[in-house]
Amino acid sequence: MLMNAVDEYLSLRRAAGFKLKNQEHHLRSFARFATEHDISHIRTPSVLEWASQSKMPRSRLESLIPFARYLQAEDERHEIPPARAFGRRRSRRVSYIFSQDELNRLIQAAMRLGPIDSLRPHTYAALFALLAVSGLRISEALNLRFEDITADGLLIRKTKFQKTRLVPLHETAVAGLERYLERRKRTASTVDYVFVSLQGRSLSRSAIAETFEKLRKTIGLDRRPGGHRPRIHDLRHSFAVRALETCPQGRDNVGRHMLALSTYMGHSEFRYTYWYLQATPHLMRDIAEACDAFLMGATP
Repeated sequence: MLMNAVDEYLSLRRAAGFKLKNQEHHLRSFARFATEHDISHIRTPSVLEWASQSKMPRSRLESLIPFARYLQAEDERHEIPPARAFGRRRSRRVSYIFSQDELNRLIQAAMRLGPIDSLRPHTYAALFALLAVSGLRISEALNLRFEDITADGLLIRKTKFQKTRLVPLHETAVAGLERYLERRKRTASTVDYVFVSLQGRSLSRSAIAETFEKLRKTIGLDRRPGGHRPRIHDLRHSFAVRALETCPQGRDNVGRHMLALSTYMGHSEFRYTYWYLQATPHLMRDIAEACDAFLMGATP
């Protein structure tokens, strides 16, 4: 019975653009458990018993809760298990926000990569620069093909949530990308990806991570007090924070700015964009000043 409900739930969520690979594994595991124990409805004790059989019970529980909500909407006999049955979820990692000087040093170090006179240094310099000025996910940048570079911006096809969006670029970013493309198109390759390896194939995530780590050490970037070492994904975080720092004052302006940024970055939910508000002292100071003004009776 529950296996059929799992099929319907996955079909509905995937139609909305969610992949749910890990969730499917957990949901089918619970459905088999329910069948073996003659369970027809979700009950908290049976869910906790099933989840406890795993080394990662909280992950199992988190996958099941949205499914329980889905079933309860049609049948109140289903229960929604408590989200904190296995403790609180770990807090989200604090991002490393690159300064402009650090970005410049990273790109300059990339340009010194070998082999000399090869496409490789230009590829990594252009890739990291593009991530920093566009906020693209690394997967989105690696999937770019020549036909995705348009006069209006970058066409990002069917990304994390199966959505396609257009990402406009500043004229300086366009100029830099065009310089790289001139070199790229002179390079022999069997694929039409924008960013390729020395062998003319699409770049792998592992090769990029290895190169980024090498460059990070070369220019001396390390964790800040109480923070983490920079990651490639932090280039996207840095873009979002800098974009928010330029947000014009006024509640209406902030709302429009946040909506535009959320759409630009391809976020599925607004809350993922709002998280960046706490990322820098500059933004936190602005928030504190706005709160003080509100308490003093100023019009928002």
